Amino acid sequence: MPPTLYMVPSSPPVRAVQITAKALGLKLVEKHLDFQKRENLQPEFLKINPQHTVPTLVDDDGFILWDSHAINAYLVSKYGQSDSLYPQDLKKRAIVDQRLHFDSGVASVRASDVMLPIRRGEKTSLDDNDKHKLGEVYAFLDTFLDGHEWIADDVVTIADYSIYSTVSSSNVFIPIDPDKYPRLQAWFHKVEALPETEVSKPGLRIFAGRVQSRLKQLP
Repeated sequence: MPPTLYMVPSSPPVRAVQITAKALGLKLVEKHLDFQKRENLQPEFLKINPQHTVPTLVDDDGFILWDSHAINAYLVSKYGQSDSLYPQDLKKRAIVDQRLHFDSGVASVRASDVMLPIRRGEKTSLDDNDKHKLGEVYAFLDTFLDGHEWIADDVVTIADYSIYSTVSSSNVFIPIDPDKYPRLQAWFHKVEALPETEVSKPGLRIFAGRVQSRLKQLP
């Protein structure tokens, strides 16, 4: 039986796992959770993941894992035909890990700081502080790409999938300025054109539609 993914399609971390699975040719059984109905807080799901977050993976042997970065590293290590997406080489893997930690500790946090007040209806417009927060993320990423075709190496890795999923969401709020961040813009379009990212685009459209409906003005 294929691994089971508990998920919400609009979630950026969920989309990162979908992209990785697609790149691996791995079929997932997707179980959608309705957070508005608090399905993630039901006892049966809390037994699986006491943090009640998505994505959550249950592998075919019953192994349970959550956090998209951990899930993607696990999937590549178990199901990958090669190590290109998550290299075994110590230094190459360290760079991928650094980029993943940047995504979880900086890029995703900044994006959530901007997104959540809008999704909750607490704000209906963006301010200069919002633009500054995401602008710094874009600037860092543009620097990471100096001398590299992809975000962590000269080949695609799971760091590209995770950061693309975050940036594609941030781009709904604060579009990437190609004059300020030309390397980031070029990278974004390259990742967007990868066949495996197609699986994430329905969820991104749901995300964009919900958020834009709450915004009175976009930058």
